[in-house]
Amino acid sequence: MSILVIWEHERALSREAVVAAAELGQPVSVAAFGKAPAEIPAAVEKVYVIEHPLLAHYTADGYTAALEQLIAKTAPSVVLFPHTYQVRDYAPKLAARLGKPLVSDAIKMRAEGDSLVCTRQLFQGKINADYKASGVGPHFVSIQAGAYRGDGAAVASGAVETFSPTLEAGAIRAKPEEPFRESARAVDLTAADVIVSVGRGIKEKDNIAIIEQLAAAMGAEIAASRPICDNGWLPMERQVGSSGQTVAPKLYLAVGISGAIQHLVGMKGARTVVAINRDPDAPIFEIADYGVVGDLFEVVPALTDEVKKLR
Repeated sequence: MSILVIWEHERALSREAVVAAAELGQPVSVAAFGKAPAEIPAAVEKVYVIEHPLLAHYTADGYTAALEQLIAKTAPSVVLFPHTYQVRDYAPKLAARLGKPLVSDAIKMRAEGDSLVCTRQLFQGKINADYKASGVGPHFVSIQAGAYRGDGAAVASGAVETFSPTLEAGAIRAKPEEPFRESARAVDLTAADVIVSVGRGIKEKDNIAIIEQLAAAMGAEIAASRPICDNGWLPMERQVGSSGQTVAPKLYLAVGISGAIQHLVGMKGARTVVAINRDPDAPIFEIADYGVVGDLFEVVPALTDEVKKLR
C-alpha cells in the first residue's frame, strides 16, 4: 500500500492529512499544485509539484485531469485529501472518473489486511460508521478537520519532483474568478491554539463582554455555539459545531455550553477541554478534561483576574 496526499497550500488541514496517512505505516507522497510545501512533514518520502499554465487558477476540470494523470503515473493505493470546500468540489469528480468510491469527512482510518477501513460520523455525530474499501485501489478518502493533529508532525526535506500534466485549454470549461470570502473580517478558528467558546448560558448579548475580556487576557479567539450566532450576538464565522467550523485547538474553554452533540462534533479534537457550567449534569462535562460547576458570572471574572496576574 502506498499513499498520495493532496496538499492545499496555507491549509493546516493538509498537515493533518499527512499525519493520518503516516499512521497507516505505508510510504507517503504529497502532490501540491504550483509549488512545494514550505515545510514538508517528515513522514513524506516524495513531493510532486504539479505545474501547468492552465493550473495557475483552480478549476475542477483542471485539477481532476492533472491528478488523474499523476495517479496513473504513481499508482497509489490510497489518495487522501483534507476535507476542504475545494476538495468537496473536485474530489467526487475525480473518484467518479476513475470509477472508485470516495469516503468523505472521515475521522479515522485503519488497515485490515489488504483493506482500508474508514470511520465517518452520521446523524450529526450521533453514530460512527465503518466503511471498508476493498479490491484494487486507489481508494479516495477526505479527512475531517481536527480528526488528526498536524501541529506535532516533525518537518524534514523530502525529494521533490516536478510533474507536468498534458492539458488542453478546451477541456477547462469553467472560468475561474477570485476566491470566495465570506467577509472581510472572516476568522479561521481552525488555526487558533486557544479558543474561548460561549453558549446560551451567557443569557444576553451584553454579557458577552466578560467572555471577550477573558479571551483577551488569554490571547484566545472567541467562538460560540449555534444559538449565540443565530441570535446575531456573534458573527456566524465564530460558530463551532456540525453546521459551523470544526476546530482542534490546544485549549478549548467552553463557557455556558451544555454540550449538545451538534457542538461536540465541532470541537472534539481539542487537546484540552475546560468546561464552566452551573449544571453538574451538563453533557459537556462528559468530554471535558477539567470542569468547573458554578455560575459563569462569578467564575469567568475571577478567572480573568488570575490570568492577568499570571501574565
